[in-house]
Amino acid sequence: MTGRQPGERTGFRVSDEAPVFAISVAAELAGLHAQTLRQYDRIGLVRPTRVGGRNRLYSANDIARLREIALLSSEGLSLEGIRRVLALQEEVAHLTARLDELRRVSDSRALVVWRPQKKTS
Repeated sequence: MTGRQPGERTGFRVSDEAPVFAISVAAELAGLHAQTLRQYDRIGLVRPTRVGGRNRLYSANDIARLREIALLSSEGLSLEGIRRVLALQEEVAHLTARLDELRRVSDSRALVVWRPQKKTS
């Protein structure tokens, strides 16, 4: 007996990037067949972590990406179209983060002092 009530949290947390789901579990969580996940891995739509060189382990982020791929596919996009959409989304996220960083720097109230070095003859 652990002393915990049913459903009580254990305090154990796993990062969304941690590869913890075997392909069968990932397929079930994403609502896809395991063979579909293998195909998506082969063509580069998702990149699960390889364990022992063979076994694939998927993270929560991978599952979210698989669900997005399934949604785009159900809307009629080809696999190449899905690849392009995902690449553009990643680029937009990267550029947005960079823009936010530049805004923080420009909004900074830090005093920058510049003293040119004296020329020595």
